[in-house]
Amino acid sequence: MAAASASATASDAQTSSGTERDNEPRLDVDLLKETARKALIDTLNAVNGAKTLVLDPTLAGPLGLVTEVALLKHHGVDKMFWLEPGPLTSTTTNVVYLCRPLIKYVKIIADQVKSHIRESQKHRYTLFLVPRISTLVSRILEEEGILGDITISSYNLQFIPIADDVISLENDNAFRELWVDGDETVIYNSALALNSLQKVYGRFPRILGKGDYASRLATLLTKSLPDQPSPLSDPSIPSAPFDSLIIIDRTVDMITPLLTQLTYEGLVDEFIGIKNSHVELPVSLLTPPAAPNPSNPNATPSGSASVTPLINEKTKKHHLTTATDPILAELRDLNFSSVGKRLSRVAHRLDEDYKARLQAKTVAQLRDFVGKLGGLQGEHQALRLHTGLSEMLSPKTRTELFNKSLEVQQNLLASYEVSAQIGAIEDMVAHGASMQTIVRLLCLASITGGGIKAKSLDSVKRELLQAYGYNYLPLLLSLAAPPLAILLPNPLPISTAPAVAANKYPFITLRKSLRLLIDDNPEALEEVENDISYTYSGYAPISIRLVQCVAQKSGVISNPAERSSADDGDGKGKGSSARKLFAHSIIGWKGFEDVLGTIPGKTFDIAQKVPASTNSTASSVASLMRPHEQTTTTAVFFMGGCTYTEIAALRWVSRQNKGRKFLIVTTGIVSGNSLIDSIASTGKNLSVTKT
Repeated sequence: MAAASASATASDAQTSSGTERDNEPRLDVDLLKETARKALIDTLNAVNGAKTLVLDPTLAGPLGLVTEVALLKHHGVDKMFWLEPGPLTSTTTNVVYLCRPLIKYVKIIADQVKSHIRESQKHRYTLFLVPRISTLVSRILEEEGILGDITISSYNLQFIPIADDVISLENDNAFRELWVDGDETVIYNSALALNSLQKVYGRFPRILGKGDYASRLATLLTKSLPDQPSPLSDPSIPSAPFDSLIIIDRTVDMITPLLTQLTYEGLVDEFIGIKNSHVELPVSLLTPPAAPNPSNPNATPSGSASVTPLINEKTKKHHLTTATDPILAELRDLNFSSVGKRLSRVAHRLDEDYKARLQAKTVAQLRDFVGKLGGLQGEHQALRLHTGLSEMLSPKTRTELFNKSLEVQQNLLASYEVSAQIGAIEDMVAHGASMQTIVRLLCLASITGGGIKAKSLDSVKRELLQAYGYNYLPLLLSLAAPPLAILLPNPLPISTAPAVAANKYPFITLRKSLRLLIDDNPEALEEVENDISYTYSGYAPISIRLVQCVAQKSGVISNPAERSSADDGDGKGKGSSARKLFAHSIIGWKGFEDVLGTIPGKTFDIAQKVPASTNSTASSVASLMRPHEQTTTTAVFFMGGCTYTEIAALRWVSRQNKGRKFLIVTTGIVSGNSLIDSIASTGKNLSVTKT
């Protein structure tokens, strides 16, 4: 494996053409935000008068991405409370509950309503379920004897834009619900949401994918689903219509989320945590810096020396978005090893821009500088924020445990001395590594090696339970049980279910056929720099390789950036957009059928009939264009969540060709830690949305 520093040049190369790509049309995902906002307003307005809003805490983050408290106040919300056990005090006649259809929430609502009835309090209760009504909720309320006291409706919250090319259902528990609880509700909800997406932007002419649950979703999409309110849409043809939908089951590639993410945004998620695009940061990083002194332009505006966060300092939620952060777009997908270099470059440019104040001689020049000042101050604050954030991450990446974890990961991916790696994992337990880190490494060893020797596995499990607590026994059982089965002994016991034995993951075969690993030698460094493997410093995510099997076939066999650089002669894949090849049309899995056949789970390729456009002028113009001249959008849906590194890798693929954009669609953003925590969560929140 190549070292992390090997990707420093890659990070420059992989963002070099970002501005060129932005000139191509893309789908306007803000329509989805407006749809969600309008639906929320209509939901609140359905209850006349002042109202007390009782909110499911897990909905606060997603709702924060589509609205603000002021809008809720404007539409009659007097007070807001979390939906939690205990008495509810309301000064308004109307009480509105907004929650997901979970049994624990329905029981809390029933207790609060019955408490009010006993105390002779007169209220009108309305329950809005997200994203749809459930008959089982009605049944539970009927059993509690209060069905007649509550009006039940729904708030159809579906895909929420979290970037200009990423939309998410923001369902944190989708993975656990599917592969641990056996609750397939999320498949149906995903189908409804994707159906709404087609109503806004047009049909998916082709639906491809890999995985059993992905196949069930595809089948639902080809059937007639219940009518839903039509979202806001532009009657004209979208500027970059869909050419296909690729659906990937999370369990088709469990290796990628188990690895440590090495992009900037990925590491922020690993170490600090990004929840609904928000991150908890020290207040000192979020306060605007003192205005730079124009008379002393040599004082660097970066202010990096003064932003080192204080230990135990108060934190505040910050929304990580390119809408308000002028340098996030160029930092988020970089390999972390090159972030410092990029920040230094931005600081130098800002210094030069501030020095322009002294060179301004005329009124017109002064006016130009004043016009730029607001933008410079915004960049200044963003630079200060990311410099401080990088300073928070850097010490964590230098710890012995972090580097030992990376070493074990790289050795397991290369199948190098696997027994020694299991011993290293045991040592990490003794040295105080987190429970999540140990479980991630164990699962990685099991998947990549076809299981762990039974004696070694039992020994590590015993140490894990003794070190972290026997309350994690259900976690270990869930990881070993089908359909997940990612922590197994080798050889498998005779009593093992046949389905588990049949679903053994062919990692060593895939490593060669999908070119997953870059050799650890100086000659291979440029190969790392010119491939999606830069995201993991030499390892290419399997999920994105599968997308390349459909949308960029040549990228699986060799590096597209290398071919581009051969034309340009700069050696770093920074080819001008004029020299980039047009993306090939979608022709299915052709050429990779044998590879797909070795991976457990169904493989499918379904062609859908696309109705003729009602906009005859636009359709006639489109028909005159050769297929490769029109920019199209390939939607990639991750069933069970995707990581920030997979998003970065897909953006990299998008930059290598003209004529194709990717819309990344997911049930939620995940990391190895969030998946392990989700599976380990005690007291499963049973869903009652099955009807």
